[in-house]
Amino acid sequence: MEEKKLSRKEREFQRHRQEILETALDLFSEKGFHNVSMNEIAHKAEFAVGTMYKFFENKEDLYKALVLEQSDKFHRTLMAAIEGPGDEIEKIRNYIRAKGEVFTANVQMIRLYFAETRGASFNVRAGLDPEIRERYGRFLEMLACVFASGMEKKRFKKIADPYHLAVAVDSLANAFLFLWLEAPDQHPYPENPDVILDILFKGLVDP
Repeated sequence: MEEKKLSRKEREFQRHRQEILETALDLFSEKGFHNVSMNEIAHKAEFAVGTMYKFFENKEDLYKALVLEQSDKFHRTLMAAIEGPGDEIEKIRNYIRAKGEVFTANVQMIRLYFAETRGASFNVRAGLDPEIRERYGRFLEMLACVFASGMEKKRFKKIADPYHLAVAVDSLANAFLFLWLEAPDQHPYPENPDVILDILFKGLVDP
């Protein structure tokens, strides 16, 4: 089905909306939600304050649109990685690799993303918690299905519930991303996903 071509006015509206979102991302990631005002966003984006309210009802609405848009991008990338070709081990490797690539390419947003998915919301009133957590939960269920499939094919040992394994792998990747955020030169995110996965796959105790 052919997409409807946007009019010049509609294209201009979308362009201005995106400019506001990008400016808000700069400020929120630098100062945090509570320390940024609509006036400040408007000034930096070079819009009249009144114009801002043609695009967003308030600061919470703007923040919600920003985080949902960015989280959609992240989740599409991660879902494509685990739904792509390869066996179960390769799917998980692809996920670790894709997560590193998309997150390290979006440094400003990763802090907001972690704040929402890991529970340290900048602003509970924004109403993002249920929506973001639902998307995050769906992703973990998909990752758990990869582990379950690997168990059925005897690629993995049944050492734990597949969902718990999905949480463990995702948490390991997040831990390495946190290290990278704090000290990128000292703790770069591993290019080889097995650096992370071997912690789980090979274990710590020497049998």
